[in-house]
Amino acid sequence: MAIDFTLTQAQRRLQHIAREFANDILAPLVRAADEIPDTQKAFTMMKGAYVEAYKLGFAIGFLPKAYGGAGVSNVDLQVIVEEITAVDPGFATILLVNGLALMPLVWFGSEAQKRKWLVPATSDPRGEYLAAWTVSEAPGSPGGTANFDHPAPAPVGIGLIATHDRANGEYVLNGRKKWPCNSAGWDLKGANVNVCVVRTAPQEGGVRGLSCAIVPRETKGVTYDSPIDKFGHRTCQNNTITFTDCRISEENIFALGHGDLAINKAFTWSGPVAAIASVGVARSAYEYVLAWAKTYTAGGDKPIIHHQAVGYALADVAMKIEACRAFAWKAAHYHDLHDANGHAVGAMAKVFCSETLFNAVFQAMKVMGINSLDRAHPMERFLREAAVFPIYDAGNMGMQMRKLWGVMADPAFDPRAIMASKLTPFAKTWPPAIDENGSDQHQ
Repeated sequence: MAIDFTLTQAQRRLQHIAREFANDILAPLVRAADEIPDTQKAFTMMKGAYVEAYKLGFAIGFLPKAYGGAGVSNVDLQVIVEEITAVDPGFATILLVNGLALMPLVWFGSEAQKRKWLVPATSDPRGEYLAAWTVSEAPGSPGGTANFDHPAPAPVGIGLIATHDRANGEYVLNGRKKWPCNSAGWDLKGANVNVCVVRTAPQEGGVRGLSCAIVPRETKGVTYDSPIDKFGHRTCQNNTITFTDCRISEENIFALGHGDLAINKAFTWSGPVAAIASVGVARSAYEYVLAWAKTYTAGGDKPIIHHQAVGYALADVAMKIEACRAFAWKAAHYHDLHDANGHAVGAMAKVFCSETLFNAVFQAMKVMGINSLDRAHPMERFLREAAVFPIYDAGNMGMQMRKLWGVMADPAFDPRAIMASKLTPFAKTWPPAIDENGSDQHQ
């Protein structure tokens, strides 16, 4: 029988190390960082914990061993992420955006590009290395990022234009990005690398004209605004970035004409990660309220856990957590079998778990009643953090459900493939309801 949910000895050790790090090093920083008004300061307050996480391999361990990473499997990553997100999902996002940025290089970069950019990422002696996945753009007219794959030419879709200056062997970048994490770095001078999705062929649509561009730290022509003031995930940094005649070597371009595939695969890789992150937050909310219910009497003669309504409510939350953990592990296992090509199951896990567990946190709050509003308790923060999951990481409505819909609409889709852990095809032609005239635009 191949199905076994028992952690191996190595995985239990990973879990122990991650839990010890989260409780002993990360937890003492979180409340003060979450409450501080200055979002950049909140981010930099996490730097010491980040360095320790880097030393433990949590920041870059998912990169292949050939380039200095640990080659951590997607299932092993689940074990680590749940423990860290149970304490602070914002900090976990700092770590995991390194993967969103650098895994596309693993999949689409040349060998020379991998050696040049991945080896420094895994060998920083100071442990401060940051990478940013710089895709998202501000809403506007038309603006936004959900329509990155729209077949119409610019200005529809991605608006960061990369013009090829063949005479000088360079690309010139002009445009803006909004929401990328880590992009401004610890000092607002830039992450070590920003991996940007750009329009290398503005006259072409998003499935033909997109590419990825590597923009190193302190490249001229890039400016960063103060980080966005968010109500959740406050310990990670999200920025607005302006590119003005920013010049990079043409050797820094990869996935030329296939930036759409890089976007889709990156957010497929992160799907199970976001799913298990939702589990981490819901687990903390559930455990806190369960302990509360076993001591709080609400003025009665016994703790409220002895009331059937409370017991049923918490049992419902517990069931949802277990179901979503199993779903996240299933999606991660599928990724390990198919080189992170689980475009359907990754989206399924991310959407289902993030939506389910936001409601689970609120259900736990109802057990506490009015006391859950008291900031002496962590429930308000759990709810704020849980609210982020359905709307970030290729938001459920923005990209993930649409990607799942596209896979299912493919004539070759086998509805039993995921059950059997068989590969589900994915191609550049997947948006089924978009024509060259731009009908049925995405949300």
